[in-house]
Amino acid sequence: MNSRRGVTLLELLIAITLVSLLSTGMLFAIRTGLGALEGVQRRVNDNRRVTGAYRILEQQLGSFLPVRARCGQATGTPGNPTMFFQGEPAVLRFVSSYSLEGAHRGHPVIVEIFVAPGDQGRGVRLLVNETPYFGPAGAGFFCMPPQPDANTGIPRTVFPPAAPRRGTFVLADRLSAARFSFEQALEGQPPLWLPLWIRNDLWPSAIRIELIPLEDDRSRVQPFTLTTRLRVTKPPDEPFEY
Repeated sequence: MNSRRGVTLLELLIAITLVSLLSTGMLFAIRTGLGALEGVQRRVNDNRRVTGAYRILEQQLGSFLPVRARCGQATGTPGNPTMFFQGEPAVLRFVSSYSLEGAHRGHPVIVEIFVAPGDQGRGVRLLVNETPYFGPAGAGFFCMPPQPDANTGIPRTVFPPAAPRRGTFVLADRLSAARFSFEQALEGQPPLWLPLWIRNDLWPSAIRIELIPLEDDRSRVQPFTLTTRLRVTKPPDEPFEY
């Protein structure tokens, strides 16, 4: 009588159970690996976004144009040419030969960099608007002739409030604070950093943009302070046509 050797039902159940456990372990390992990869990719994208924002700020400030505008064109009563520059703790407005769309190859633009509330009211964000620059007359539609400042009495060019609009670009997000300051360098005097630029007879020698992150995450590139020197040698009262 020939004996047959086979697999018992118990052995089959054990084998199926082991294969199931092995498959489940492999699926969990793959899921964990994909989650880690996604987290790394997210951090890489965040780091690229931060470094890209700083590169944009450096290029825009480094391409600063010391232009003047005949403010008041919108009312039909333009005033005398005045320096087109707004420097406040939360708003920075100037003309640059560098644009987000065309880089250095594009047309000069009026740049508005400003601080706005963050998403869902958490912290603040740094935004930028760009408007094509069409000479002193065209820029005059975006400002009004100088008026005496309420606090100092010194005449200052009047600009409309900066606000998000279609095409607004987010430079930095999830910030606890963001502010601008401006260096005044007078001959024979030490440099002085000011939170508000009110002079119409002198360009700032440098601009500082201070960004403070909302969360201290050492695994990501954190926003930091950027200081850029303006390469301007032409005084505001000297014509500059671009």
